[in-house]
Amino acid sequence: MENLIALVNRLQRACTALGDHGEESSLPTLWDALPSIAVVGGQSSGKSSVLESVVGKDFLPRGSGIVTRRPLVLQLHRIDEGREYAEFGHLPRKRFTDFAAVRKEIADETDRETGRSKQISSVPIYLSIYSPNVVNLTLIDLPGLTKVAVEGQSDSIVQDIENMVRSYIEKPNCIILAVSPANQDLATSDAIKISREVDPKGERTFGVLTKIDLMDKGTNAVEILEGKAFKLQFPWIGVVNRSQADINKNVDMIAARRREREYFSSTPEYKHLAHRMGSEHLGKVLSKHLETVIKSRIPGLQSLINKTIIELETELSSLGKPIATDAGGKLYMIMEICRSFDGNFKEHLDGVRPGGDKIYYVFDNQLPAALKRLQFDKQLSMDNVRKLITEADGYQPHLIAPEQGYRRLIESSVISIKGPAEAAVDEVHAILKELIHKAISETVELKQYPSLRVEVSNAAVESLERMRDESKKATLQLVEMECSYLTVDFFRKLPQDMEKGGNPTHSIFDRYNDSYLRRIGSNVLSYVNMVCVSLRNSIPKSVVYCQVREAKRSLLDHFFAELGKKEGKQLGTLLDEDPAIMKRRLSLAKRLELYRSAQAEIDSVAWSK
Repeated sequence: MENLIALVNRLQRACTALGDHGEESSLPTLWDALPSIAVVGGQSSGKSSVLESVVGKDFLPRGSGIVTRRPLVLQLHRIDEGREYAEFGHLPRKRFTDFAAVRKEIADETDRETGRSKQISSVPIYLSIYSPNVVNLTLIDLPGLTKVAVEGQSDSIVQDIENMVRSYIEKPNCIILAVSPANQDLATSDAIKISREVDPKGERTFGVLTKIDLMDKGTNAVEILEGKAFKLQFPWIGVVNRSQADINKNVDMIAARRREREYFSSTPEYKHLAHRMGSEHLGKVLSKHLETVIKSRIPGLQSLINKTIIELETELSSLGKPIATDAGGKLYMIMEICRSFDGNFKEHLDGVRPGGDKIYYVFDNQLPAALKRLQFDKQLSMDNVRKLITEADGYQPHLIAPEQGYRRLIESSVISIKGPAEAAVDEVHAILKELIHKAISETVELKQYPSLRVEVSNAAVESLERMRDESKKATLQLVEMECSYLTVDFFRKLPQDMEKGGNPTHSIFDRYNDSYLRRIGSNVLSYVNMVCVSLRNSIPKSVVYCQVREAKRSLLDHFFAELGKKEGKQLGTLLDEDPAIMKRRLSLAKRLELYRSAQAEIDSVAWSK
């Protein structure tokens, strides 16, 4: 279950890309159902410093007044090694290794949405940071609560910010990280006030106390940190952020964290609490708690997603069929789309796109391993050899060599190779089927026409099934050929001494002694192993000839033949796009894709349990 946070990260990323980030909408929203941690605090509460301490990097804009004017969805990904870097959702292919540039991009992206004013926007900025020095965690940094509008802001800015913060933290799936400065009266804390209103029992609120080192002499925050002054379900965590002088001197986070640890461990009032203080401890506690919450929410998420998928599919189906074009144009369009899909499929097989290498893996690893696992020792056990050899003699013993016994032993062993042969055929079929689904999802035009997508997918899979049946027939024939005609030269080269049945004057009991039967078993095993080597080379040829080559050559031939028989009206059912409702259909289709992806990902995590 260690990838739970990464799962939610991916879903939140998909929601953000889709524009589904919790705003009011006539469409269902997945964002609201996903557990998240929202960071709440008043201006100058040290909220930004706390976030930077958890990350271990300077990356947030600083300044006077309202600096955070859009929600920042900050996703931390722990990597084992390598250089730290950041990626923005709106710049998916650009890596930032300079965190000063990250700070500038946050400011620039805020201005792009709000203009160079001091107004706020509820559209979040999506930022991922990859580092070996972080824990897996998702945090949503919200604008700081304020009591007074500054010049350039509307009079409603104070209420607008509070409404935005409430829209996040009032949701039952939101974990609240309430940041309050220790050098101010906790009773006046904006973060505590709003947190108490939406979470009166403190069941989902984590209290963080900043600026402990800046308290007046003779005062301390022990009663707060011990939960006596303001009790929450979870222990308060104190942090000591860098001072403005430290920031001006570019004191790095490693030194700051070390200084923070030293402060708590060396200050008499806080020494007994030092083990659960500091930004490093905060990050670990939040990561562990978030994972626990996500785990408990999986059944509810599955139910919501399944229900929403049904609703989206129902509405998509109810939108009706689009206006059709002429029959010739529809046929040409369908053929072009199918050629595009076929080209994508071939690129997977030829290595231009990934996936075709899995077929080679079947031949080079899975088939040899399956052959190696065959239990020939069961067929060639002493009891079985004795049984088949004596049965083959009938009512009288063999005179020269137990040829019929040899044949029966070989056939009973070789026939077991059918299992790995069939498995190789089925495995390649499964890979080809997977590549079809990949090629279909990569063919943009098919996403516009769901009916055509289904028809092409069904036709391609049906072709694969026919090819699989032919391949299985041909491949099993290879095994049967080995059973029906044995390689005589192999046995002619075996030494024929007196003890191996070359002397008919020996008694039947001498020839059936254990030593003699073991030699028979050994000879048969050597021959069967030789057959395995031969089939290991010939089975892949049969599979490629009957399945892979045929799939490249004629995957949609049958579909094209049937397509040519259709009339204009029938073709119209494949290209069912109505211009009047195209926008609505497109929005629903995108959301349906998001929810199906979410369904697949969450189901995979649930099954891993």
